[in-house]
Amino acid sequence: MADLDLRKLRYFAVVAEELNFGRAAERLRIAQPVLSRQIAALEKELGVELFVRSQRGTRLTAAGAALRDDARDILTEAAALQRRVRRGSRAGRSLGLGFMPGLIVTRVVRALTERFPALAVEVVRTSWDDQVEMVHDGRVDASFVRLPIARDGLRVTVLFAEPRVVALPASHELAGASRAGSGPVGAGASGGVQLADLLPLRLLQAPDAVPEWRDALRAAGTDPQKAARGRPVVHTVEEKLEQVAALRGVVVLPESTARFYTRPDVVYRMVDDLPPNEVAVVSEARNEVPEIEALHELAVRLMRP
Repeated sequence: MADLDLRKLRYFAVVAEELNFGRAAERLRIAQPVLSRQIAALEKELGVELFVRSQRGTRLTAAGAALRDDARDILTEAAALQRRVRRGSRAGRSLGLGFMPGLIVTRVVRALTERFPALAVEVVRTSWDDQVEMVHDGRVDASFVRLPIARDGLRVTVLFAEPRVVALPASHELAGASRAGSGPVGAGASGGVQLADLLPLRLLQAPDAVPEWRDALRAAGTDPQKAARGRPVVHTVEEKLEQVAALRGVVVLPESTARFYTRPDVVYRMVDDLPPNEVAVVSEARNEVPEIEALHELAVRLMRP
């Protein structure tokens, strides 16, 4: 059996997405006849037919559909491997460091570069969706994350915990008489709310981002997935607060994040019965270079209470 050609696999993945050889060729910036020959060569190597082309268009065969999902995983892992190899080549010279919104990592970065004067630290803002993925695929060497996360393959050093607040439209009855900017986390310094008060509202976050909310919905007899239907697709804090201000729902944020994002049409209230959000520094468990060891040590010394 011939070795699998990643280039042909990449061509296949694009055709599988487009289901149109012309559009796929444009995306790949190659001539359509060349693309067709490459797909035919891949089919010959695998011994199966991947696509059926007819007057009604192009569709995947059963074998093609099976390969489509595996191809994504293979290409993703291949790209991650390339990034990890490049990262290994720059070990001791540069370090990519991720951080979640609201976290200040300046003291740790300064202390790290003082210990390793030749080290260049590149700081990268992450999000809930990619804070761990960026470590696994090599885009950053380590990251300051907000729990909960999937810990498989990671070294996790928990640093501290902080209260969580809910962002509400300023006009909402739970916002009370306070206004944004009136306290340490904006409006909300005057008192908190209970999670049960918030359940009738739409949470503009993935259920796993606030597992207590998900569990409370289940306890109340509501399917969290059904409650999430129609939720706007938002990723950044800025996008989430725009949706809050537009009366589309609410978001739960750590207190330090709320401090960075005060605006007149959004009010923050403490959620009294939500446990604190934990912050940790993470790196790949197998990444034991001196700079990473020092990063964990310095993060504990400078950020842990």
